[in-house]
Amino acid sequence: MSGTPKQNAGADERVADFGFQPVAWADKKDRVRGVFDSVAPRYDLMNDVMSAGLHRLWKRFTIAKTGLLKGQSALDVAAGSGDLSIGLAKRVGRAGHVVVTDINATMLAEGRDRIIDAGFAGNVDYVLADAEALPFADSAFHCVTIGFGLRNVTDKDKALSSLFRVLKPGGRLLVLEFSRVWEPLARAYDTYSFRVLPWLGERVAGDAAAYRYLAESIRMHPDQETLAAMMRAAGLEQVEYFNLTAGVVALHRGWKLG
Repeated sequence: MSGTPKQNAGADERVADFGFQPVAWADKKDRVRGVFDSVAPRYDLMNDVMSAGLHRLWKRFTIAKTGLLKGQSALDVAAGSGDLSIGLAKRVGRAGHVVVTDINATMLAEGRDRIIDAGFAGNVDYVLADAEALPFADSAFHCVTIGFGLRNVTDKDKALSSLFRVLKPGGRLLVLEFSRVWEPLARAYDTYSFRVLPWLGERVAGDAAAYRYLAESIRMHPDQETLAAMMRAAGLEQVEYFNLTAGVVALHRGWKLG
């Protein structure tokens, strides 16, 4: 007699982390969607406030590492308000093509408005899409970016495989995400994350819980070496990472060589 408990056909009893809270695997997407529906109107302002503007430098560094050329194609996944998308559009020029995706319709609309206001139209498309199941052909893009989005994905391995699939041979994936801070700064960073961030979230975005989730989700996200290993397992090669601001953020880059 098998020691494995029987499960109902079709039942998914897996558990996902929503910050420090375990939730049903199928429920995490809706919970994350609710967070971003709440903060979308003040998302950019809050990014500036909580990072003292450093997020702009992190994103600029990311764009510089894409290696994109004029006329090439790029995909920005979990694009949010479109900062990376705008950088990609500048790199590929009018002859290039950028696709902007997000799983959250509210954030996708915010991003579209900002990108259009920045003067980019005609060669930029917008698609409501899940990083775990991107609706694009194999080998479609020279470069794929995901900035501060992988942390919110339920199945990160599945998402990395999906991102890898849509890369052209010779293409590169760049993952910009919060990571493990330099250990001597950990205590001060924890104080800022769990006390200051929710306070700022309440006063700037009107939602302390959303930024408490942000702090918790950072601690649950794979560290630099673990994420690099996950990218290799998805098929990426020559994987490297760059610690930014003492590891508060890390940029991972890997190549599809086959």
